[in-house]
Amino acid sequence: MPHLQGIRINLQQFIWQAVQVSFVGLMIGMERNVLPVVAQQDFGVPKSSFLYLMSFVISFGLVKGMLNFVAGRLSERIGRKPVLVMGNVFLGINQGFAWSMTVTSKVDITRPEQRGLATGINEFAGYAAVGTAGIVTGYLAQRVGARPALLGFALLVIALGLITALVFVRETLPWARAESRRHADGKHQGLKPRFAEGLSSHPTSMQVFAFVSFRHGTFSALCQAGVANKVADTLLWVLFPLYLHGHGLSVVDIGWVTGVYGLVWGASQLWTGPLSDRIGRKPTIVAGLWLLATGVGAVTLVAGMVAWIIAAVVMGVGMALLYPNLIAAVADIAHPNWRSSALGTYRYWRDTGYALGALALGSIAQVAGLIAPAFWFTAALLLGSGLWVLLRVQETHPRVHAV
Repeated sequence: MPHLQGIRINLQQFIWQAVQVSFVGLMIGMERNVLPVVAQQDFGVPKSSFLYLMSFVISFGLVKGMLNFVAGRLSERIGRKPVLVMGNVFLGINQGFAWSMTVTSKVDITRPEQRGLATGINEFAGYAAVGTAGIVTGYLAQRVGARPALLGFALLVIALGLITALVFVRETLPWARAESRRHADGKHQGLKPRFAEGLSSHPTSMQVFAFVSFRHGTFSALCQAGVANKVADTLLWVLFPLYLHGHGLSVVDIGWVTGVYGLVWGASQLWTGPLSDRIGRKPTIVAGLWLLATGVGAVTLVAGMVAWIIAAVVMGVGMALLYPNLIAAVADIAHPNWRSSALGTYRYWRDTGYALGALALGSIAQVAGLIAPAFWFTAALLLGSGLWVLLRVQETHPRVHAV
């Protein structure tokens, strides 16, 4: 039977999708480390203008959030590969297309019980690249200057991402359609997912959006956890480097601390994704939110590069526990006919968290005149989000339903 699911049988395409997401991660890592400091040093943005510094993240989050949903819906009509290629053409501004399609494509070609592993590998490839780029661009900025380093690095990554997408990546929409037919015909083999009920087999865009966002308890709880996740990531993207810079760390030292966070986040997903395949999505998501809150709160309570690296490790493990497993949980209960749209809706809310976080955290820091209160607010938000997931989410992994 064509279009069989499984990592081993589709290994070549699985690897190329991981390569694609690594290119997106390299772009993000470049932006995270050097850009906030460039805004202060090269463009004269005052250190106290936290909202102005956050303006890039606000626009990024709003655009990426909307494009996640557009990408999910569009890919169900024209295919995954065309959307991925468009994402590479505009890789510097359009990560919503490129990263979304690597996730969706991996879910298409893997079995339900492998999706924790699949999303873990995908996010490992992306965020290991984020951490690597943070370190590399820190050194490049020191040697050749910040703006030449950013431009040269970005052009190289964009070119490689586009070429490899055009030449090596295959369309995976036929896998999703074949999976849907097997479920309809009763020919699905292996663990059977329990899809969320309440939508037709071919819902409209707004029906999917409303269902995932508000009407279904588990989906909506996962969406709010995604928002809290990105509020924290906004803090660590913009204010964490500035906090470290204000405490005397150089650009290279900041690159190491933020790079460790990204590398631990990325590498740990190689075991946190498979862990959720064994024990379920819900325990790993709750533990991740609360561990991330612990690391965020610890940043303001310790001092020195070693202590901040330890806090970065804690935050990285927390992110790894929740990040791929939120995606896997959404994929578990979304029907193949509208799974890409469901993932797009979740990723809309998750990445809109960038904009919401930038507005909230920037306002808090602006009013207080200090960065530390933004860390305390974020830690409290993460603790509350974990409690919401604990109380509202029903376990989604198909193995739990099969027991």
